[in-house]
Amino acid sequence: MRPPFAGKMFTLSLIGIGCGNPDQLTRAAIGAINAADLVLIPRKGPAKSDLADLRRTICADVLTSDKTRIAEFDLPVRDAAKADYRKGVDDWHDAVAATWSQTIASHLEGHGKVALLIWGDPSLYDSSLRIARRLNPLPDIEVVPGITSIQALCAAHALPLNDIGEPFLVTTGRRLRDGGWPQGVDTVVVMLDGGTAFQSLDPAGLHIWWGAYLGMPDQIIMCGALAEIGPRIVAVRQEARERYGWIMDSYMLKRRP
Repeated sequence: MRPPFAGKMFTLSLIGIGCGNPDQLTRAAIGAINAADLVLIPRKGPAKSDLADLRRTICADVLTSDKTRIAEFDLPVRDAAKADYRKGVDDWHDAVAATWSQTIASHLEGHGKVALLIWGDPSLYDSSLRIARRLNPLPDIEVVPGITSIQALCAAHALPLNDIGEPFLVTTGRRLRDGGWPQGVDTVVVMLDGGTAFQSLDPAGLHIWWGAYLGMPDQIIMCGALAEIGPRIVAVRQEARERYGWIMDSYMLKRRP
């Protein structure tokens, strides 16, 4: 069977669009969107329809080119029940790459430029670069950086990420829950936390700066000593998830004497 792009070559632009506020778009991102022949918009199901709506809004606001087409597709769902986490992610990436290929092949004839609008920035805890390199043949890949949720979190709390001369670590909720507090650092930023991994830590001496829906109209931020504010964050997070059907949050933990 011939691959979908046999005899074709295209450029894939991965465009960082910030954390939900269209005002966070860079001029480079706006230019890249308008330079595209095809913009792909993933749909993640009714519970996360806001994410597709945001991408539609951005396209409606900034697209001035009448040659740019928009194609929507249903994003495959990762099997979170698989015991082998890495194998589950690997299989999911294969399925997403196949979906990208099918969508692009059905909307793009010959050469062209395809754009994907990436929530946050393609460089940080985003799978788009890994998935793009599974396409066959491999397209030319262009990355347009965007504002990360870490930048948005620090800005929301008016807080610098690092202490003077000190390192910090960016990790996931799963790693924090499984491994505990990382050695050698007093500042930890946690992303992709499907729950509230900070509850697994001894809260003594820890402070937290938490944010959800960063940059969006529904932004929520809370901060304080983890022992005091942690249970309140758990309750607010659960309430917000039930209200909107989804949640994107991140937080910074600092260890104080």
